[in-house]
Amino acid sequence: MNATPHPDASHHLPIFITAPGQTDVLMVVMAVVLVLAVLGFGIFFFRLHSLPERMAHRNKKLQMEVVAILCLISLFTHMHIFWIIGLLLAVIDLPDFGTPLGRIAGSVEKIAGVEPPKDADEVASEIAPGISPEPGTKERIPAEVGAKQREEVAVKSRPELATARK
Repeated sequence: MNATPHPDASHHLPIFITAPGQTDVLMVVMAVVLVLAVLGFGIFFFRLHSLPERMAHRNKKLQMEVVAILCLISLFTHMHIFWIIGLLLAVIDLPDFGTPLGRIAGSVEKIAGVEPPKDADEVASEIAPGISPEPGTKERIPAEVGAKQREEVAVKSRPELATARK
């Protein structure tokens, strides 16, 4: 086939115009740029959505699970108020009421003469003395232990009321 240009065509063609049957390099480059831009935007979007969760996890907040759930709700419902609430919860330090109240309850039990409830480790060692839980973990009562033995331990572990002193 003859590759002579049309007499009315310009003698200088821009670089992005390809000859018939050739690969369009500009289109291939733009397709790669488009795919990378979409992937980059998606990564940025998901990182931004998980920002409150990562902030709460890094600072070891008590409300970490609530923040994670709010971020997921925001992601799937497209209601950004959940993300804002999660961000505020990740930034704000909620006071720890559980530890002081637990210490107060323990002190009141000690004053009243009532034994504090046993830990799960002590209950498990009473039921199955041969099985000891790993250190630092709370282990539930093994499945091999019968229901009657569980009831016995539950009755034993209930604190008795202190008798009134005269």
